[in-house]
Order: sequence, then C-alpha cells, then structure tokens
Amino acid sequence: MMTRILRSSSLVLFLLLSLSLAAIAQSRKDAADKGKLTKETFMDMESVSNPAISPDGRHIVFTRSWVDKVKDERVSNLWIVDVDGTRVRELTSGTWRDSQPVWSPDGKRIAFLSDRGGTNQLHVLWVDTRETSQLTHLDQAPSGINWSPDGKSIAFTAFEADNDPILPVKLPERPKNAQWAKPAVVVNRLTWAADGRGPLPQGFTQVYTLDSVLGGTPRQITSGKYNHTGPEWSADSKTIYVSSIRKPDAEYLRGDSEIYAIDLKTLAIKPLTDRIGPDASSQISPDGRWIAYVGYDEKKFTNHVASLYLMDNAGGNKKLWAGKFPSSPRGVRWAPDGSGVYYDMEEKGSSHIYFISVDGKTRQVTKGTQILSGYSMANNGQVAVVRTSFKEPGTLITFNVKDPANVKKLVDVNEDVLAGVRLGDAEELWVTSKDGLKVQGWLIKPVDFDPAKKYPMVLWIHGGPWSMYSVAFNWAFQNFSANGYGVLYMNPRGSTGYGQDFVNGIQYSYPGKDYDDLMAGVDASLAKGWIDDKNLFVCGGSGGGVLTAWIVGKTDRFAAAVSMRPVINWHSFVGTTDGPNWYYQFDKYPWEDPMQYAVRSPLHYVANVKTPTMVMTGEADLRTPMRQSEEFYRALKMLKKETLLVRMPDEYHGWRRPSHQLLQQLYLMAWFEKHSNKGGPLETTTSQK
Repeated sequence: MMTRILRSSSLVLFLLLSLSLAAIAQSRKDAADKGKLTKETFMDMESVSNPAISPDGRHIVFTRSWVDKVKDERVSNLWIVDVDGTRVRELTSGTWRDSQPVWSPDGKRIAFLSDRGGTNQLHVLWVDTRETSQLTHLDQAPSGINWSPDGKSIAFTAFEADNDPILPVKLPERPKNAQWAKPAVVVNRLTWAADGRGPLPQGFTQVYTLDSVLGGTPRQITSGKYNHTGPEWSADSKTIYVSSIRKPDAEYLRGDSEIYAIDLKTLAIKPLTDRIGPDASSQISPDGRWIAYVGYDEKKFTNHVASLYLMDNAGGNKKLWAGKFPSSPRGVRWAPDGSGVYYDMEEKGSSHIYFISVDGKTRQVTKGTQILSGYSMANNGQVAVVRTSFKEPGTLITFNVKDPANVKKLVDVNEDVLAGVRLGDAEELWVTSKDGLKVQGWLIKPVDFDPAKKYPMVLWIHGGPWSMYSVAFNWAFQNFSANGYGVLYMNPRGSTGYGQDFVNGIQYSYPGKDYDDLMAGVDASLAKGWIDDKNLFVCGGSGGGVLTAWIVGKTDRFAAAVSMRPVINWHSFVGTTDGPNWYYQFDKYPWEDPMQYAVRSPLHYVANVKTPTMVMTGEADLRTPMRQSEEFYRALKMLKKETLLVRMPDEYHGWRRPSHQLLQQLYLMAWFEKHSNKGGPLETTTSQK
C-alpha cells in the first residue's frame, strides 16, 4: 500500500512539474510573440479604398472593408470624413458590399454600387438625410458610374444578353414532371469564360443612361455585337464618349479600340480615333474643347507601355502629348481650370501623381517612398488618396496640389491592430544581373534583427509577369519577418515601372533572363552576411508560380519551394486559359513550332528537380487552370520527388475567401519549416565569425 502511495505521489509530482514546464514554455513563447505580427492579425486588418472628395473639397467619402469572420468573406460600407479630420462617421451599414462612391456635381448625393438587395445594383444616397434609393434592377451588375455635368443623369455600362440562337435545335416535348438533363451549351466565341466569373453568357457590354432621381428604366445608348467601356460626358451633357472596337471581327482585333462620340439626341456614333492600337480613358476638358486619352501604336510587343494623347472634341488636331513613360499613366483627369491634366504612374517601386500642362510641360506633384492609389480631386485642387508604404497599410490622406508637401493623415483603420507591433525593416537593393542589367529589389529583415545571427530567407516572386512589386505594406512578408525570416522580393526584367525596354526584356523569352535577375538578387542578399545559405526558400503565385517551377528545374540551391497557380506546360495552357491573349506571347502558334512552347515550360525540366516542391492551386481557376498544377505534381510524383498538391476549393485565380488567403501563408510556413536544415521549426543560428 505504501509503495502504491509513493508511486502515485511521484506521478503527481511529475505531472505537476511537466505542466509547470509547459506553462513556462508557453509563457516564454507568448512573451516572444508579443509585439509581432501573428496570424491572428490577418482577419482583424481592415482596408480603405475608393476615396471620392466632394466637389467643394470639404468632405471625403470612402469604402471601408473588413472580414466577416462568420461568412468568411470581405464586406464593405461607405464612410465619410471632413477634410480637416474633425469628424469620421459611417454612411451605410450592414454585412454587404458597398463600393465605388461617386459624388453628384452639386455635392448633395452620392451614387454607389451595393449588393444589399442580393445582386449588385446602382444606388443613390442623399448626404443630408442619409436616405438611400436603389435606381437599377438589372440582371447583371452595372459599372463605370458617371454623373452628367448637369447632375440630371447617370451613365453606366451593363451587360446585355444576346438571345439570337447560334444553332437552333428543339427537343421533342418532354413528359410531364420529367427530369431531363440541362440543355447543351453552344459556344461560338473566341472567349467564353473569365476567371472570377466563370462561363460567360452570350452578350455584350452596352452603355446606358438613367434619371439620377427617379431611376426607372435605363436608356440604352449603344447597341450591336460590341463591348463598350468608360462612358464620359461632354461638358454640356449632350454627348457621351466611349471606348470600343466597333469593327468587323472585333474579337480578333487585339486591343484595337477607338474612342467614339455618341450624340444623345440622335444616338449617332462617330469614331474619333482610327490608328492600329488601343485608344481609351477619354477625359473631357472643363470647357469641352479638348479630349485627353491614353493609347499606343501597336508594335507587337508582349506588353506595351501606353502614352498620353490630346485631340479636340471632334477628333482633330491629334498629338502625342507625353510618352516614354516608365509605366502606363492612370487616373487621367483635367485640372479644374483646364490648364492640363493630372495622372498617377508607377515608377521604380513607388507611385506618384504628375501634371502635364497643355503646352507639354510635365512635373511630379508628390514625392516620397510610397504608393498612392485611387486619388480624387476637388474643384479647389484638394486631393483625397490612399497611401501605403513598408510599415503603413493603406491610410486615407489629403493635400492640395498647390502645397503637396502639406499632407494630412485622416483615417488609419489598422492603427489599433498594429499598436505596439514591431515590423521588419526593408532595405532597397539594386543588383547587377548576369548580362549587366540593373535590377531593383527589397530585402525585409527579420523582426528584432541581430546582425550577429544567421536567418532563413524567402525569395517571393511576383506574378504578371508584367506587374511591379512596390514599397507598399505586405502582411505576408511582414508575417514571415515576425517569424524570423528575411524576405527578398524583386522586379526582374519584364516588370513594369522601368520603361518599355525593361518590359521587352522577356519579349518571346519568358521565363528566361528574369531567372538571372532573381539569382543576382539572392547572391546580393547572401553577401549581406546574415542569411543562412542552407535555409533559402522560394515561392510565388501565377507568373511567380511559373518562375518558381522554372527555378527548381534550374538549380538546387533552395531548401524548399512552393509554386502557386503556375503555368507548367505552355502548349496545353494557351488553349485552355480564359482568353486568347497568351497566344501572342509567342512568335508562332503551338501547332507551328511546338518546341518553343516546350523549352519555355517548367515541365520540360522536371527531371532536374531536387528541391522539395509544393504545388498550390484553386479548383475553379480559369486563368491558370488546375490541370496545370496537377500536371506538375503528377510528374514530380512519377519521378518520386518530394512534393504535395494543395487544392483550394471553389477558388478562382487568387483566393477570394479570407480563410484561404491565410491558409496559403500557413502552408508556406509549414512547408518551409518542414524542410529547414534543422528539420523542425526554424530558429536563427549564431553566425561564425
């Protein structure tokens, strides 16, 4: 009996000691995690977008978005703030999506889109009473909201179904209560599906106008088997300008759009441009005399950098206003006094607002290491815009173009989430590639960085490939930093923001020398001395997934890799993606020269892979269809390589559900930790001096 009691007492003491040690370990972990960007913060972070400043420059309405954790989706409402920052208040509420607010010319009403009724429709809100009225009841969501200068009408675009039978057939009459299969789907178009939307119904996007007070039945002002975008009003509200390809075989004319003027009295349509190449984004001067627009001459580049043009309102006196930009100008809008136009543009990882006068003099309005997005300008030159930088998620700021350095921060919806959180410092890198090309990138250091230690590093590759990594805040990068990783991200050749020649660096050769650019970045990072060359990891999505799969077929320097939403086999991809444009990324069709598709495909080099490689895909992806990921995974398995296939249910190209977005991060971290040189959770190691 005494022996049994002693054994029981020893067991109790052992259990108590184990629990105490576990509690101490957890306490230490909690203390270490305190003040870091943990996975729990992902669902708590919010965003601001669509800033719209009132015509008098006194108020700013914006979209505030957050995660509905119950429905696992992002929802948004409209908020309003005074320009002096004294009052911030909610305009709409509810777990739906309110977005794209646009002020009426008199500043008394706000048009916006909302799915509060079950489908996305056009609504109007009276600012003084907060009363809201639904103006449309369409089968398809409207877009491109634009008030007429007299405030009486709103123009927008919407899909119109084409019910003309393609090949009419009729089954025999079915028996009563019969449960026959769904009818066949007949397709006669070059593009019949779109990622994020699924199968496209037969029809075209047309332009409509609507009474801005009463709503009612929209008036259709365009017709025909053509798509139309960007309706813009003339100064006298009697004409609407649109961009379209109203030509025979329009679906085969790659981007050859023109600007058309539509007389609202007669609905007569007149083309104002006629060159080979796209013309779009027309903006009418305040006096109605001039039209600014964006376009380029078609030169068969895989990606074109657009220029800025000017013509009179009848389509005459066309001229190249400004060109040779680092990237295509966006957000073109006239100065209230008609002296020129403002626009925003990306360059070398930042973006800024610029101005060009009518006589062609250009100046940069804003300065600093930042990304500015969605700017809106009042009649007095006051600007509302969302700003982000390395350690600053999107915040709403305001300034006047007459004094752009005097910036006022108005709304920071993540101040509470990031209070006391330490973030990793970012260092800009300029590296020299194998052929001498200078390439820009950034290296984020681990939180609480100690130069006497060695740290693992993730090379994260952007998609596109024609896009630009920037100085914007990135939660995923900072979360890796919080977990002791360095993060390297770069803009290899083909990226935008560095001019047409840089973009052309992957003309008919992607992937190619961009691989050399990325490896030069890795080498430059290792030269810093604090990165563990045995713990290098690589990942990327879409175009970044292509390069990740390409890299593991070319080198074994990485401990593990994750290729997300990749293209693996160009030959099978070009005919199954959701549009024909990728055929133009090669100088011949696949049936003319199948080998050029093979040698540019990561599948061609799969036998070389030694790196443990996870493949991640969306089951509903129409851009880089899931079969691409499965083709790579199957090849890796056939060769008995270490691999996993992760499929996100119901997801298109890029995850829509917040839980899936977070899962991506967790799978990346788990795969890298599994294949670290320690074989467990990564820990920093003291460097040998």
